[in-house]
Amino acid sequence: MRVLPPVARGYVLGVVLVALACVAPALTASATPWAAVALLAALYLGCELVKSCPLPGGRVPEGIGPFFPVVLAAVFLLPPSAAALVALPGAFAGTVLQRPAAVRRVWHAAQQSTAAWAAGGVFGLLRGPAALDPAAGPGPAGAADPPAWVADFPYALLPAAAAAAAFCLVLIALDGGILAAAERRPAATAWRGLLGRSLAPHCVYGLAGLMMAVMWRSPYGVPAALLVLLPMYTSCWVFAQYHRERAAHRATIRALVHAVDIKDRYTRGHGERVGQAAAMIARELGMAEDRLEVVRIAGILHDVGKIGVPTRLLRKDGPLTPEERRIIELHPEYGHEMVRGIGSLGEARAAILHHHERMDGSGYPYGLTGEQIPVLARVVAVADAFDAMTSTRSYSRARPVEAALAELERCAGAHFDPAMVGALAGAVGRLGWRPAATCDENRQVTGGGSGGAAGTALGMPGAPPPAQGPRAPAAGPVPADRGPGEGPRQPRPRQPRAGLSAGPPGPDAGAGSGA
Repeated sequence: MRVLPPVARGYVLGVVLVALACVAPALTASATPWAAVALLAALYLGCELVKSCPLPGGRVPEGIGPFFPVVLAAVFLLPPSAAALVALPGAFAGTVLQRPAAVRRVWHAAQQSTAAWAAGGVFGLLRGPAALDPAAGPGPAGAADPPAWVADFPYALLPAAAAAAAFCLVLIALDGGILAAAERRPAATAWRGLLGRSLAPHCVYGLAGLMMAVMWRSPYGVPAALLVLLPMYTSCWVFAQYHRERAAHRATIRALVHAVDIKDRYTRGHGERVGQAAAMIARELGMAEDRLEVVRIAGILHDVGKIGVPTRLLRKDGPLTPEERRIIELHPEYGHEMVRGIGSLGEARAAILHHHERMDGSGYPYGLTGEQIPVLARVVAVADAFDAMTSTRSYSRARPVEAALAELERCAGAHFDPAMVGALAGAVGRLGWRPAATCDENRQVTGGGSGGAAGTALGMPGAPPPAQGPRAPAAGPVPADRGPGEGPRQPRPRQPRAGLSAGPPGPDAGAGSGA
């Protein structure tokens, strides 16, 4: 938004004029409590400026948004126009990362000032000041005169919550308007998701602001009110750091997956689709939400070990030699070593290591059987094989979803966990298979819901020529330890080596690893 379109300029100007109208009464009224306004405005300004000050060690406390508890405390303590005035300095001095910085600062100041005025009006209409300060007027209808300053505190919760909600709604309304005007977003999408992300945090801000206002009115006075801010500000900082770490974690995962996609162009998008299918299986099995995220990440990263496999093997157009196949079969162990130091992955590490194990013990790298195979590894194995069969590769064409499910059911018990196969079939039957990730060079098959007919192959730009390699036989899923363009895997005896167990021919848990 370096250059604002005329509509957006007019929108910003209109909001600025509204904000000026909101603060004008405070500038002209003789009853404005200037001492309280100055103190709260300075406090809000200080909370915004401290975000740019380095902590011990040179770190800057990044990621903290506007500290709205101070503004909402002003809403509860001051007339609406005075509360609008409190928001101006801090909002104008807030952190701005994009250009045009001056316009954005003016916009933030006008937006927050207008929202504070609206919240103050709602708080006054619901008789919040009287409930907060019994000496200011009669309390709620039917309430006895309180003997102490805290007696009417519970009655202030409702007007405070309404004021915080009004503050949030005005900010959301103005945010959506500027998105529609400046970025020309459709009205149907400009406000989408804003309320869900903002309402709960603003309610927490409102509660903190109310605590500050109550302490301000108490016999302990302003010092006690200021003490409320310290733990709240610390909590906001910790929460912001958590979100930054979570974002960095997701960025790391995306980078690893992108590295695999670049190295093995034949399976681009495979990890995202396996993660999606694995999450569908886990949800069908009734796993907890935190475990759903773990299994999704395990599916996304299950082939990350291919980064350690020579590119010439992943892109080889001819059959692999036994030695080359054994090298490719090391990718689960490579992947496990790569992510071993990422403690947040938890069970996902075991799933990455064991997703090519088979129920009958013919898989690799350790030849585990049945319940010895971790649960998430069994989930990823089924998701991996399903996507491999429903994706076009250089060595096989995509099968219809129903045919892939039938093949998984045929191999259940020997190669795949029947419970995981049944969960995938149930989830696809109810929801269909609509992969969120596709790739430039593959064609993906989607299936209809309710067990309907097989889906239609969607041609993606840059699909490889169909004659790059022989078509896989219909007898089983594409083996996961084959290179691009290789035909069906040939029988070979088990040859344990360095923790590696190679299995006999037949379906494997996840074709697509370039395996």
